[in-house]
Amino acid sequence: IVSSMTDDPEIIAAAVLHDVLEDTPTTAEELTEEFGRRIYDLVAAESEDKRQDQPPEETWEIRKQESIEALANAGQDTKILTLGDKLANIREMKRDYNKIGEQLWENFNQKDPAKQAWYYQSVLEALEPLKDQEAYKEFKVLVETLFAEY
Repeated sequence: IVSSMTDDPEIIAAAVLHDVLEDTPTTAEELTEEFGRRIYDLVAAESEDKRQDQPPEETWEIRKQESIEALANAGQDTKILTLGDKLANIREMKRDYNKIGEQLWENFNQKDPAKQAWYYQSVLEALEPLKDQEAYKEFKVLVETLFAEY
């Protein structure tokens, strides 16, 4: 997805690595040493503070609000990276929704589809500078379709 929007190899590498800080024991220092400061900065900008000491369902809303605020102020490179991540996520969500319907929401820490709608609609707004990208157009259609009733 990201390579459809840029040919910058560091942004593409960051897209591949975007969850490494959140979901693996890889440290910031290791990521920087292995891939360089710019790739680390991009991955870090796409990463949430997971607040490992608290249950994820209790921190979901604050984590998402922080992400939305950071994305609204982010540069073009980070927006491209985020669009790639969120488009991949919502494609999967839509496929799953088509198979299992409302049961989909049980797969998430935040099980309220109205709150999921708030999050994805807010991300869509923050990514509006990319509105001419085909990936953005697809993301917009999927957000509007998946969350039409919310």
